[in-house]
Amino acid sequence: MTKDALVVEKVSVSSLPRHLLLQADPEEAFIEVYPDDGIGLSARLDGEIVGACVLGGSRHHGELELLNIAVMPALQKRGVGTCLLETAINTAREHSYQHLVLGTGTFGYQLSFYQRHGFRVIEVQRDYFTQHYARPLFENGIQHRDRLWLAFDLSTMLGK
Repeated sequence: MTKDALVVEKVSVSSLPRHLLLQADPEEAFIEVYPDDGIGLSARLDGEIVGACVLGGSRHHGELELLNIAVMPALQKRGVGTCLLETAINTAREHSYQHLVLGTGTFGYQLSFYQRHGFRVIEVQRDYFTQHYARPLFENGIQHRDRLWLAFDLSTMLGK
């Protein structure tokens, strides 16, 4: 797969495949309340949606939240997520936000992915996953408990 073969475009949030969004967040109740006026991004390869991203809402003025970013398991670690994230960052800049923020677990591939791209930890929400998810979430045999809030500073090119 080459980056040239991948097409990332803005779409309605409701047009994104639910099964793909559930790859990143298995709690259907959260996916059901994504804002209708949010920004959807799809990554297409040979006409098939292989990645999705949802942006919308904010906790504070000047922030845009990355609510979901997901890639088909067979194509993970091949640049699809990076293309989606770069498009999300550019989209937030185009809308004059100061920060792109997101919540994620305190360990695992997702955390290192975001940190490699310049996101920094700004807050810890203790026991978030145990209080807000119907079933325990495990990764590599470890239960997710706390949620980290990360932010990307859009005023710089590197997010530092």
